Amino acid sequence: MARLRLISHKLCPYVQRAVIALTEKGVAFERIDVDLANKPEWFLRVSPLGKTPVLQVDDVAIFESAVILEYLEETRSKPLHPADPLRRAEHRSWIEFGSQILNDIAGLYSAVDENTFQAKATHLQQRFARLEARVVASPWFDGESFSLVDVVFGPVFLYFDAFDEIGDFGILAGKPKLTKWRKALSERSSVRDAVGADYPALLRDFLKRRNSWISQLQAEAA
Repeated sequence: MARLRLISHKLCPYVQRAVIALTEKGVAFERIDVDLANKPEWFLRVSPLGKTPVLQVDDVAIFESAVILEYLEETRSKPLHPADPLRRAEHRSWIEFGSQILNDIAGLYSAVDENTFQAKATHLQQRFARLEARVVASPWFDGESFSLVDVVFGPVFLYFDAFDEIGDFGILAGKPKLTKWRKALSERSSVRDAVGADYPALLRDFLKRRNSWISQLQAEAA
């Protein structure tokens, strides 16, 4: 069996996707964290985009989380995609939706003033309303089977654990299915273990260093 090394960053939600999928499939791997603010030369040789995650399969480097997830689906047991081609395609679409939400979250925590922040929050609220209309949440995205869509949204909701400590921005308000789904994901061991015990503190420090509107709100809430 090939040796797997996951090149990682402690806060990267895309790394967390790979960790969750590997854990769900029971695949042994070595995790190596890098400092993306001071990228080592060896990392740049294996990561053409200079980003995490990178999955090294023996001497071959696979980068981009979506590619890593699909590789694991093709090569490892315990499939996380539906067997039906149409449902599988739909799940891939919602995985891309999850990536867009991560981009929106980055826009939220980077917003430099209140008006921009509120506009980003409203946009996220609308995104999650679309998700609320589709999610089954009994308890997972599409019912009783844990899927790659669940893998993708576990890291999304981790951000809101930090946001909730800062203030009530109303982004997930009035969305009971998302509330149920979020709770189920938070209790899933693969999701919990995708981050270290220092993750909340690291995320708070990351938000503080944005020098953004949410940084100011966090300082006021402290």
